[in-house]
Amino acid sequence: MHTDHTAAIDHLLQAAIVFDRGDARRIQHLLKVHTFAALIGRLEGLDDETQYRLEAAAVLHDIGIHEAERTYGSSAGKYQELTGPRPARGLLAPLGFTAEQTDRICWLIAHHHTYTNVEGSDYQILLEADFLVNAYEDNLSADAIRSFRDRIFRTRTGIELLNASYGLQEKDFSSENAAEQLSAK
Repeated sequence: MHTDHTAAIDHLLQAAIVFDRGDARRIQHLLKVHTFAALIGRLEGLDDETQYRLEAAAVLHDIGIHEAERTYGSSAGKYQELTGPRPARGLLAPLGFTAEQTDRICWLIAHHHTYTNVEGSDYQILLEADFLVNAYEDNLSADAIRSFRDRIFRTRTGIELLNASYGLQEKDFSSENAAEQLSAK
């Protein structure tokens, strides 16, 4: 990633940590999601601009969670999607993100719990990185992880990281399982 972009992401990380002051659990979460998103993006060969937007969205993906809890009494994904873009814009503006970059980052934040009609590699990788962390933090079963992988994961790197992290086998497309797995997509 371009040196100026790296510096901006570092400052964005710092701003997000200050924004979430006192909430170590959520700070740890955003750091882990950012790390997975950055890694997947680099290994998948994203161009510099897409990588930059992805990393910024990964840092800020849950930035609306406190407002969701205050407003709706819940941190459910649909509420995070509603409340995240406004504070994200406030954190992005002083760091020199363009209007176009900010719009895409906020769109990603507003869709990071929506698993249909995935548009763009930045969106796909954000979903995968967030799930890699949520599966661990939520102590999901191997069956739940496999099901999500088979329905949602698309990048080679994301699938490899998920399989390695949770000791999963590759998808089984043997003749007896192929029709069942293909129909689930």
